[in-house]
Amino acid sequence: MTRDAISLTLPDVSAFARTLKADLGEAAPPHQSLLNAIARAGGYRNFQHLRAAQGPAETATPPEGRAVTRAMARFDAEGRMTSWSTKRKVRQLCLWALWAQLPPRRDFSEREISALFDTMTTFRDAAQIRRSLVEDGLLTRTRDGSVYSRCEVEPDVTAREVIRAVAARRKAAGVS
Repeated sequence: MTRDAISLTLPDVSAFARTLKADLGEAAPPHQSLLNAIARAGGYRNFQHLRAAQGPAETATPPEGRAVTRAMARFDAEGRMTSWSTKRKVRQLCLWALWAQLPPRRDFSEREISALFDTMTTFRDAAQIRRSLVEDGLLTRTRDGSVYSRCEVEPDVTAREVIRAVAARRKAAGVS
């Protein structure tokens, strides 16, 4: 009778070792010894050999601080956008902050979405904001422009930081 090979992929060997140690109780070896034993069972000399074989860990790219600062300069203390940037990158980051405030999976008439944008800005140019969000793929509209809806898109790290900072300002000001 042949054995079937069963594959086991562990997202975190250390967490696996902690769980195994808890299951073994007092008979369990120290954590590092357990890590080494698991690595040897996988065909490596020790845990350090296993770690080296995995290659460098992917580091998360940090948000672009200067871009965040420039975008945040366009928002007041209440988290409202105060002016339209001529620089595309800054404008896009500001639009992400407005996009994040739109309720997901909901259709809006042109009048409804304009009223929402008017509460999020001080310069009252909802038409420009709608057009830019549609151009950037963050908002969709019907051909006749009567129905708008937010597109569910994943913002990058820098956009997430601007969204977080604007939300913090709105919360501090007591604006929902």
